[in-house]
Amino acid sequence: MAASPDPSATVHPLKRLWRRSTAFRPRIVLAVVSTVLNKLFDIAPELLIGVAIDVVVRTEDSFVSRLLGIEDRETQLYVLAAVTVVAWVLESSSQYLADRLWRGLSQDLQHDLRMDAYRHVQDLDTAWFEDRESGRLLTVLNDDVNQLERFLDVGAAHIILTVTNVVAVGAVFLVVSPLLAFVAFLPIPVIMAGSLLFQRRLGPRYEAVRDRAGRLGGLIGGNLGGIATIKAFGAEEREAARVHEASTAYATANRRAIALSSAFVPLIRMAILVGFILTLVLGGKAALDGTLEVGLYSVLVFMTQRLLWPLTTLGETLDLYQRGVASIRRILDLLDTPVFIRGGARELEGPRGTPLAVAFRDVRFAYGAARAAESGEPEERVEVLRGLDIDVPAGETHAIVGATGAGKSTVVKLLLRLYDPESGQVTVGGVPADELSFAALRGTVGYVGQDTFLFDGSVADNLRYGAPDADDTALVRAAELAEAHGFVAALPHGYDTPVGERGIKLSGGQRQRLTIARALVRDPAILVLDEATSAVDNETEAAIQRSLLRVSRDRTTIVIAHRLSTIRHADRIHVMDAGRVTESGTHDELVTLGGRYAGLWSVQTGEIADGLLDRAARGDD
Repeated sequence: MAASPDPSATVHPLKRLWRRSTAFRPRIVLAVVSTVLNKLFDIAPELLIGVAIDVVVRTEDSFVSRLLGIEDRETQLYVLAAVTVVAWVLESSSQYLADRLWRGLSQDLQHDLRMDAYRHVQDLDTAWFEDRESGRLLTVLNDDVNQLERFLDVGAAHIILTVTNVVAVGAVFLVVSPLLAFVAFLPIPVIMAGSLLFQRRLGPRYEAVRDRAGRLGGLIGGNLGGIATIKAFGAEEREAARVHEASTAYATANRRAIALSSAFVPLIRMAILVGFILTLVLGGKAALDGTLEVGLYSVLVFMTQRLLWPLTTLGETLDLYQRGVASIRRILDLLDTPVFIRGGARELEGPRGTPLAVAFRDVRFAYGAARAAESGEPEERVEVLRGLDIDVPAGETHAIVGATGAGKSTVVKLLLRLYDPESGQVTVGGVPADELSFAALRGTVGYVGQDTFLFDGSVADNLRYGAPDADDTALVRAAELAEAHGFVAALPHGYDTPVGERGIKLSGGQRQRLTIARALVRDPAILVLDEATSAVDNETEAAIQRSLLRVSRDRTTIVIAHRLSTIRHADRIHVMDAGRVTESGTHDELVTLGGRYAGLWSVQTGEIADGLLDRAARGDD
């Protein structure tokens, strides 16, 4: 079934932004009003110049004389000077107010959108990230939001000023001379038609620029994250070539947009020249013939400049507009991405840290199913769990083992609701996981994953990550349970020692023990260790085994392991194969059973390996 079209795709990005910016609407309206007033006060001096010339030329019959009844010409000029001062003060004040409002809006609105987008990204389902590069997301959250800021700071005000200028000056022309109004406005349809043409052609080019920027950001972000691998394989030149290719594509897309936008102003200047010359000649002839007052003629000459010259900046404004619209569309599209996995409303009963039972009932799950449901298009489904049944009573330690791809880590992801099963049910403390709030569900789980991720900060900062209010005593106790206190105390600054980005200043075993301590600081009711000994040496593994025996006594523990020696003392071991539990029992029971677990145990204890070596030494096939 094809996906239904997205209604937001037909709505202009600025209209979508207006709908989302409810809290900012009063400030936006005030900024628009201030900008309009600024332009009206800005064109007042040209009108006053014409009135001043009228005073000099027509003396007692001038406009000021007839309006105010003042016959003395010097007094008329003093009055005009006073009015001019007032106009300039009002123009300056309105410009100050408009600039403050637009710049404040650009800062506040871009901050608000960035935070909304970032929070929304955090809420998106894990499946959504499978086909997205972090660098592209970074481009939206940073560069696109900055483009919006630049448009609001400069482009929006320019558009309003230009429109106000055309309307106000056009009104003056129509009152003074409809014929000259027609002549002066003659180039405007050409300019507007050219602008629309440029807009249609520039739009796709700026979309291409944003796309290339996202690709370049994703590539650089990935390479920086994998810099150690790049160095280890001597791939520096190859990766530099890839970045060069992506950067060249970005620069080429920008050049194509620049080539088109740069041609706009010279073409506009030619159209402006036509309008100015026609006004100058035709208006001058009317003044010479006596059908147009000299003062009014001077006003129209000045006003022609005022009307048409600002249009020369339309190219730059259009450039900001197109970049801003492309960025707004990407930001709002990200914000409109639906969230399919949401927390429930129920909370867990009982004191914090009380062991809770965990159960999987006939759970089925396939990667790609969520994307298929989202898009409505058929997706390649990778079925992982096929009717999984596991019961972990409260306070017991259960282990899950099996070959790579058996679905072990997927069990943990479903428990944490990083994904939801297609069918079946996961319960925690007897409550369906999808009925629990995220704070209740994930707040009761201490998770140690295969990726020992540490944040750039001190050891203490990382240990407190799951429990920001934990005191130093709790940190030391958790570190001692994880057998991490010894090496932490030996660091240059102890618990205040920086660990570097992703914990790069520590060894793999040290990082692993700190992640275990981090999980224990929050005193979880359920402790989950997903391949917690996958990247450690034998000494660290032995330390972790000792830690597990201690920390698992007062909580429900689920251990996923390749190294079977770490889970020998588990209350129950579940052997997974092709998404199901095929064997279940204690270590001794499973070894005696002689099934798959016994085979894995033989491999890891060296019995099968020794036999293969003997055969190889004899030259047997």
